[in-house]
Amino acid sequence: MMTCRLCGSDDLTGVVDLGATPPCERILTAEQLDEPEVTYPLHLRVCTSCWLAQIPPLITPEETFTDYAYFSSYSASWVEHARAFVAGLDLRPDSFVVEVASNDGYLLRHVVRRGVRCLGIEPSVNVGQAARERGVPTVTAFLTPDSAEAVVREHGKADYVVANNVYAHIPDVVGFTKGLRTLVADHGLVSIEVQHLLTLMQLNQYDTIYHEHFQYYTVASAQRALASGGLTLVDVELLTTHGGSIRLWAAPEGAPSQRVSDVLAMEKAAGLHELSGYIDFTERVAKVRRDLLTFLITAAEEGSTVVGYGAPGKGNTLLNHCGIRPDLLPYTVDRNPYKHGKFTPGARIPIFEPERIAADRPDYVLVLPWNLRDELVDQLSYIRDWGGRLVFPIPALEVV
Repeated sequence: MMTCRLCGSDDLTGVVDLGATPPCERILTAEQLDEPEVTYPLHLRVCTSCWLAQIPPLITPEETFTDYAYFSSYSASWVEHARAFVAGLDLRPDSFVVEVASNDGYLLRHVVRRGVRCLGIEPSVNVGQAARERGVPTVTAFLTPDSAEAVVREHGKADYVVANNVYAHIPDVVGFTKGLRTLVADHGLVSIEVQHLLTLMQLNQYDTIYHEHFQYYTVASAQRALASGGLTLVDVELLTTHGGSIRLWAAPEGAPSQRVSDVLAMEKAAGLHELSGYIDFTERVAKVRRDLLTFLITAAEEGSTVVGYGAPGKGNTLLNHCGIRPDLLPYTVDRNPYKHGKFTPGARIPIFEPERIAADRPDYVLVLPWNLRDELVDQLSYIRDWGGRLVFPIPALEVV
C-alpha cells in the first residue's frame, strides 16, 4: 500500500489516473525502436493528512538524471529569469552561493560574472560538464545529508542556497530538505522554485504530471515539507514560470510573511486544503484530451498538416495520454541537438531540428512547451509567411 512520503499516512485519495506511460525523459534512438519500452502507472494522489499531492516513486532519480536530456540554457526566457533573480540578490564580495540541480550553469554563470564565489551541485554528468565548460564550478552529486556535509567541509556554508525546479524531483523529501539545511548558513536563505499545484489544477496543466515529478506542492504542503528538514518558510512569491510557480524563501529561523498568509488563503478558497478542490479534475483532463484529438483528427481528414514544436517532458505526458502517434503528428522539433534524430518515448514521434518547420511549411504547429508561450510566439512568428497557425493544447485548445 502506498503511504505519504512526507507524513507517512495511508490516507491517499486519487486525483487523476493517466494510465501507464514510459518515463518522459527516456528519449529513444533509432536502434531502440524495435525494443520494448517499460511503462509505469501515472496516478496522482493527494494525502488527506498533510495535503501533499504525489505519485508513487516507481523510478529512481539515478535512472533519469545521471545522463539528462534537458539543458536549461536552450530557453532564452529561462536564462533571463535566472539573470534577473541573481541581479536581485544581496551579494557581497565574500558571499557564497550554492545551487542544487544547477544543470548547465544557466543561473550560476550570472553569479560568476559578478565575481562572487559559487558552486553547482548537479547529478547529471553531461549537463554538469557543460556548466564547467562555461566556467561554473560544479560537483557531480545528488543532494543528500551526507553529500551536503561533504560540500560544507570543503567549501563552507552558503549565504544563499538555490534549488529551482528540483523540489518535485526527489522522492526523499525529508532527506533532501535536511541537505538544504546543512548547506545554508544560520544567517542564510534558501530559495526554492517549484510549480504551484494551485495553477496546475486551475489551468488543467496535467501534462506536468510525470514520473520525474514525484510530488506537487501547495504552499501549505511545502511549508510542512520545509519544516521536516529544519527550515521555516518566511516568504513566498507567485511566479509565471512553468505556467505558474511559487518561489519559496526559507531560513533556519524566522516567521512567515503576510504574503505566505495571503497565498495560503488563496489555496484554501480554491479547496486545495480539503478534497473539494480535487474532485472534478479527471473530467477536465478528459476534455483537454478529447478536444486535442478532435482537432488533430479533423485536420488529418481535411488534409491539413500538423507538426509539433518542442520535445519536453510535459509533452510526452500529453502525447501518450492522448494516444497521439505519427499518423496525427508526423514529427516535432526541438532546439536541443541532443534530441535530434531521436524519438519521443511511447509515442515514438521523430524529433528534428527547428529548421524543418520552415522547410516543410505546415498548416499548424502544435506547441508542446506551452509554458514558453510568449517566447515561442515570437520565435515562430515566421510561420505567418505561409499562413501557418500555432496550436496551444492547455489550459484549453486554442488556435492562434
